[in-house]
Amino acid sequence: MSQQVNKIVMITGGSRGLGKDAALQLAKKGFDVIITYQSKKEAADQVVEALTKLGNKSFALALNLSDASTFENFKKEVTAILETSFEGRKLNALVNNAGIGINIPFETTTEEALDAMTNIHFKGPFMLTQKLLPLLEDGSSIVNTSSGLARFSFVGYAAYGAMKAAIDSLTRYQALELGNRKIRVNSVAPGAIETDFGGGLVRDNADFNHHISSETALGRVGLPDDIGTVVAFLCSDDSKWINAQRIEVSGGFRI
Repeated sequence: MSQQVNKIVMITGGSRGLGKDAALQLAKKGFDVIITYQSKKEAADQVVEALTKLGNKSFALALNLSDASTFENFKKEVTAILETSFEGRKLNALVNNAGIGINIPFETTTEEALDAMTNIHFKGPFMLTQKLLPLLEDGSSIVNTSSGLARFSFVGYAAYGAMKAAIDSLTRYQALELGNRKIRVNSVAPGAIETDFGGGLVRDNADFNHHISSETALGRVGLPDDIGTVVAFLCSDDSKWINAQRIEVSGGFRI
């Protein structure tokens, strides 16, 4: 009787927040997981340890998503792991999750801040996905992280929200152009979630938390596993006929 072989997923920004929870949810679905981190190696190692305890193979790699010149070397690192630990198999899913928050009014947003948003939230996922295409199995799934802020607006998120709207558009183009390889591409757009994102505003500011809850049909803000389970679903064969979609996961905010 042959042993079941786990699928392999890569998640950028998997050391904390939504990326960490997505990693755990995917492991529960039987995926082996490669995560990336920018600077928090200790936190990434803790995620790897937790995934390993679940019985899954897991690895953490450093990645500076804002510097596309490093992607070729990163690809070589991923290739080495696939060859040495996965018998040369390819990735079955890629989750472009890594990002940072920024809250600056439009009129005072600097070119430097705009470039940072562009590099991390648009250029990075665009070029990294392109670089990793040879390592993706035909029929795999790509999940891009958008934001509810691409649909609704809050003061101070012009640069961030615009980049996430660009990701939604990119998702459709990727789905169209990668369809000949049966690669599905979708974006997940979280609403307000209780994490340390944006300085922990939703989690730690009771007034803001209440305000968001009052405008949400389900009457609360989101939790990390509200998003992680959807990401895991989109990476799995359970969503095999979902493609080129933007799925907002906000509990019904401002509907």
